Amino acid sequence: MAAYILRRMVSAIAVMAMVGIFVFLLLRLAPGDPADILAGDTATEEMVANIRQQLGLNMPLPVQFVNWALSILRGDFGTSIFSQRPVLEQISLRLEPTISLALLTMFVSVTIGVSLGILAAWRAGRLVDRVLTAFAAIGFSVPVFVVGFFLVYLFAIRMHWLPVQGYRPINHGSGPWLMHLILPTVTLSVPYLAFIARITRASMLEVLSEDYMRTAAAKGASSYALLFHHALKNAGAPILTVIGISFAYLVGGVVITETVFNIPGVGRLVVDAINNRDYPIIQGVLILVSGLYVLINLAVDLSYTLVDPRIRY
Repeated sequence: MAAYILRRMVSAIAVMAMVGIFVFLLLRLAPGDPADILAGDTATEEMVANIRQQLGLNMPLPVQFVNWALSILRGDFGTSIFSQRPVLEQISLRLEPTISLALLTMFVSVTIGVSLGILAAWRAGRLVDRVLTAFAAIGFSVPVFVVGFFLVYLFAIRMHWLPVQGYRPINHGSGPWLMHLILPTVTLSVPYLAFIARITRASMLEVLSEDYMRTAAAKGASSYALLFHHALKNAGAPILTVIGISFAYLVGGVVITETVFNIPGVGRLVVDAINNRDYPIIQGVLILVSGLYVLINLAVDLSYTLVDPRIRY
């Protein structure tokens, strides 16, 4: 196990290095110049050149990349071009809304998605299965922003049950905090819930058709024991995989959802940084997200041994 983790960490370093190179070149070669945005529309070429020199953007790309990479290795993600505050400080100020939304979304998606998948597999071919399968297909196909606007119109504008947008920190009270997160959480949960439900159903159906399941049923095992003690455990590896993938890809959905509901999280920070060509912010967020993605994949791989004793590393 230790050797496997060491190999994965070495490969993770290589992945992070490639991500860093890709992100750096993508931002530098993309149209737009932060110096032009900082200088304003009435700035002269000399003023723009002075700003580029102050930001270090006039240096050759290899020199800029080496300086940035060395700073990352020291734990220094740089300073925001526009706010002149450390990147990590900027990100930390936006973490609470994003973490709250992500954790609530995964809780709802996993809890309901796995439950619906088990129910659909148990009632395979019946009306319940067809309804849940249709719901999963629709939920996985409809874009997140469409679901968000529909929920806002229905529950916030028409019924006035929930706030339209915004966020309340949890230290202002768990009630306002939860009320402002209900619509974003439901919006973001729909595609992941549908995806998890479909994979759970397929995995459960495959296991339920095995001979040892029919043997357990013939010996008088209850439906609960068949589904949760025998089938779910043996179908756990694909389900864990899709849960890990969903959590990793949650970042893209968070950006859209935070924009729709005007939540001041990391997603909104990235959108604002892209509009302003704030290179340090974009690079810092993408590097941290890539590292999180690598750690989630490692955790999922290691969790396989908990649900399938045959897997050893």
